[in-house]
Amino acid sequence: MKQKIEQLGATKLINYALIGLIAILGLVCLYYGSSFAPGLSRSDGGDYGHDGTDPVLGGFGRTSDFDDFIDDQEHHTQSIPICDTKYSELIPCLDRNLIYQLKLKLNLALMEHYERHCPSPERRLNCLIPPPVGYKIPIRWPESRDEVWKVNIPHTHLAQEKSDQNWMVVNGEKINFPGGGTHFHDGADKYIVALARMLKFPNDKLHNGGNIRSVLDVGCGVASFGAYLLSHNIIAMSLAPNDVHENQIQFALERGIPSTLGVLGTKRLPYPSRSFELAHCSRCRIDWLQRDGILLLELDRVLRPGGYFAYSSPEAYAHDPENRKIWNAMHDLLRKLCWRVVVKRDQTVIWAKPLSNSCYLKRELGTQPPLCNADDDPDATWNVQMKACISPYSTRMHKDKGSSLVPWPQRLTAAPPRLDEIGITPEQFHEDTSIWQFRVNEYWKQMKSVVRKSYFRNVMDMNSNLGGFAAALKDVDVWVMNVSPVNMSSRLKIIYDRGLIGAVHDWCEAFSTYPRTYDLLHAWAIFTEMEERGCGLDDLLIEMDRILRPEGFAIIRDKSSIINRIRKLVPALRWDHWSSEVEPQSDALTTNDERVLIVRKKLWS
Repeated sequence: MKQKIEQLGATKLINYALIGLIAILGLVCLYYGSSFAPGLSRSDGGDYGHDGTDPVLGGFGRTSDFDDFIDDQEHHTQSIPICDTKYSELIPCLDRNLIYQLKLKLNLALMEHYERHCPSPERRLNCLIPPPVGYKIPIRWPESRDEVWKVNIPHTHLAQEKSDQNWMVVNGEKINFPGGGTHFHDGADKYIVALARMLKFPNDKLHNGGNIRSVLDVGCGVASFGAYLLSHNIIAMSLAPNDVHENQIQFALERGIPSTLGVLGTKRLPYPSRSFELAHCSRCRIDWLQRDGILLLELDRVLRPGGYFAYSSPEAYAHDPENRKIWNAMHDLLRKLCWRVVVKRDQTVIWAKPLSNSCYLKRELGTQPPLCNADDDPDATWNVQMKACISPYSTRMHKDKGSSLVPWPQRLTAAPPRLDEIGITPEQFHEDTSIWQFRVNEYWKQMKSVVRKSYFRNVMDMNSNLGGFAAALKDVDVWVMNVSPVNMSSRLKIIYDRGLIGAVHDWCEAFSTYPRTYDLLHAWAIFTEMEERGCGLDDLLIEMDRILRPEGFAIIRDKSSIINRIRKLVPALRWDHWSSEVEPQSDALTTNDERVLIVRKKLWS
């Protein structure tokens, strides 16, 4: 009997041990499943959605050993999890949910909630953003100017809300864009001609013989104004926030129109001083008088000498007491900024900036707003607060009474006057232009078997230097977002002086654009820089995947060790639709043992 009891006790002990082992294995599986499985999230506290997943991280929580995980899978099937479909339009640094979760104390009146607020590294997304269900390869330019696939941006509220303004019309599987706007219901093309006539430019051409090239369109809607400027050899940086009309810039980019998310809030726009010949606001719903006119002073900073501000809004023409009061206050403020009214007609008024500092120096002592201090750098823009002061011209601009730029298209290849401000000689500038023309020709040779005519429209150069890559594309019907990394931000002024557009950005953070924005990404030596700064290579690749369109291409030019690491991750990113790798010819810009890897992203669901 005693022996039976002992046997029974031993059996129970074994059973308990097995149950304990199963429980431990279950916990281990649960931990790793929640860390790596698509659709699940590792619990680390904080705010969670009703379905138990983290609203910011979605299906994949960031882990400190992400690179180790990939390395461990080197001889197995590599994978990076796919985010939940509810994040198909996520912009990490402009995510309203993140603001709510972090309980940020933001001033809504100053539009701070529309400015960049990026997730910390431990909350950063580490999964692939999926396309919406039924996504189609975008319609190619120039047809895309007038129509896009509705399934790619299934948001039609703007069509109803702006139905009387001819912004957009839902037409079966497509959304059409007739070219209308808040103050140009009859079409942006007619409105552009009307502006040229108001300014008495030759032949009613707004480009004014190539002297008007770069335009800032503030509160641009779906960017039809910028779309129709392109046929006039004018390029606009169409700017709007991710506000109540949250998809307007998404529509603009889907159409293939140069545009970006941004807001006149508390920080300077990411553009250098003296970048634009014309600023435009058509009922852009901006309170220009707030904070001693600080937003108008930001426009003043980015406008060139003699630059114009075209303002189409009730304040410019309505006669009711409230609008008259606003008009008088704006007129008085702009007079103190030394702006003059060039013409006022119908619904529009156009001001012009002075050509030199002479007017500023003649103002009475103590006149507000003051001139900025001599130690203020008007070209410093990354996370720099706006300042309620006038940025005077440089000594050269004051003396020349203008920017001294040649007309477009000659200015694309002419050495800009501001080269000496960054220590570059005209000879070095022309050599850079030649090098990039050769490099781009070599890229096309690698891609010619898979690239068709009109394949690319939206292009980004992630490390733009002097803009040579974009300049080499002058004969291709594309537009290029030239990105100057923060440590090279002073060079962005040269890009604008060439008649190109771009922005300053820190690639340790996500870019302010929607997913599936660009057809082509060019990344020259940017991974080496990120590695030196301690930013994750995998983070940058996942961000590139987010902004790259399905069937889009990435050209990555970097040192061999970087290319080798990226090549291992290509299948995990689903960029293995097509690839090519070569050792390029060395030139004056080659700093390391470089290789060129060109990869194509799959269309997956």
